[in-house]
Amino acid sequence: MARARTDPQREPSPTSQEGPPPKYMELGASLYLPATRLDLSGVLNQETLPSLRSVIVCTEDAVHERDLPAALDNLGRTLPRLRRVSLYRFLRPRNPEVLAKIMRLDGLANIDGVVLPKVDEEMLLRYAQILAETPRLLLMPTLETDIVFSRARLERLGRQLLELEQRILCLRIGGNDILHLLGLKRPKQVTLYETPLRAIINELIISFRPLGFELSSPVFEHVDSPHVLRAEVLLDLEHGLWSKTAIHPTQLTTIEDQYRVSATDRALAQEVLATDAPAVFLSHGQMVEPGTHSHWAKRMLERAAVYGWD
Repeated sequence: MARARTDPQREPSPTSQEGPPPKYMELGASLYLPATRLDLSGVLNQETLPSLRSVIVCTEDAVHERDLPAALDNLGRTLPRLRRVSLYRFLRPRNPEVLAKIMRLDGLANIDGVVLPKVDEEMLLRYAQILAETPRLLLMPTLETDIVFSRARLERLGRQLLELEQRILCLRIGGNDILHLLGLKRPKQVTLYETPLRAIINELIISFRPLGFELSSPVFEHVDSPHVLRAEVLLDLEHGLWSKTAIHPTQLTTIEDQYRVSATDRALAQEVLATDAPAVFLSHGQMVEPGTHSHWAKRMLERAAVYGWD
């Protein structure tokens, strides 16, 4: 029997510095939208897609260079009209120069944060200088350049990111850009974990998770293979990636349904965190040690609180 909150009630998003900031676990499927969309205000005011948890309005890859002025004009008209809703709203600039223009727009207080594309050691510093005067905005740097092929460079970037630690919600993985660097495109019938991206994702987890940074999973660009998407999300979860980029509204439910927690895992997590739990015990056919499983248990219960359980 299912015992769950199918759509837990969320508080309005803390735009204009009200309320607690967004949490990584609450991002769910983050829908990417080009800033040229004429119905932008409807989506951002949670009218078009009322169950949407987080949205990223893009002026980079989703917008042709010739359409950039129209995209910025559209943003300029839309931001002042936004209301306080439960949707978390982020902007993705094309580059530091476009970010500087966005930072001057009216209505920026209605935005929760910024997704930073093509981040490497130099680009992060350029973005940080522009963002220094708006410490309220949360940041999601995107790892999608040749830096992902160098452990030494990732370590240097990690030290730089620690200086912005309190502002970073998570690090996003730009899967298609990374595959582009390798001259590849993900086939429709395989998950990203059956491509070279698996090794890179493992490297990024090893490089940044010990520093305390969460990571999100790359986009699944095929909208007509939901069974492959479901399989990929389950593998995301096995790697500890709770948030995923979505490119189409039909992907939202497919992704977030997989974030629900099984009743068995929820019960086990509660046993692990019980104040009277022994140092080691057998439960559900497995050895359990609260000393080594408590981190997993806390994340599992947090996930269940947001997405429900079966």
